[in-house]
Amino acid sequence: MSANWEMVWAVVPVKDLENAKQRLASILDADQRRSMLCAMLEDVLTALIRAECLAGVMLVTRDNDVREIAEDFRARVLVEHDNRGHTDAVTLAANTLAAEKVPRMLTIPADLPLVTPEDITAIVSAHAGAPPAVTLAPARDKLGSNAMLCSPPNVLPFRFGENSFYPHLQRARELGIEPRVIERPGFGLDIDTPDDLYAFAAQSSATHAYDYLTRTGLITALSESSGIAGSE
Repeated sequence: MSANWEMVWAVVPVKDLENAKQRLASILDADQRRSMLCAMLEDVLTALIRAECLAGVMLVTRDNDVREIAEDFRARVLVEHDNRGHTDAVTLAANTLAAEKVPRMLTIPADLPLVTPEDITAIVSAHAGAPPAVTLAPARDKLGSNAMLCSPPNVLPFRFGENSFYPHLQRARELGIEPRVIERPGFGLDIDTPDDLYAFAAQSSATHAYDYLTRTGLITALSESSGIAGSE
């Protein structure tokens, strides 16, 4: 195992499921949004536990159902007492891991259903050199930070949101760190908006999320709504 693969912990922040994916409310009801997020989380956790380059996987959440999913995947749970958002959740995990002397943290969101073990290995492999160091994988629109590997875990102040990729680059450079950037399709598509979901539904995939859409008949409704042809 390469030296830069030693002691990388993956962190996945997950909000309360009852508030899941509000921006999809125009096409999915509350139960559907909840189920879709659970399916995407299972896809992310599957990729993480199959990637041989990780020392552990941590979920940051206060949702009991999410904690049960974490148990199924033998992932560690860091409990949030308040549902404060993505940035605060990652910051809590980073500070916790840094205090435990974990040298490297990879954080990715729970809504990347197409991420693969190979994607995880690729970003860990790209994160070479002595700390401090930062490696980022942007969303397909180059706005969001869909994967971020930091050494040490709390190397910089985080700023997640719709437009976080370039601010993270800037913050790293302000600290004298030239960040590495890796672009891979598995990191590119996070499911936040109807357009994201239409894009995901347009191509069959061997994922829990696509299986959920197919089993429930939502794949047909999405096809009719978006004009997607041949999505089944």
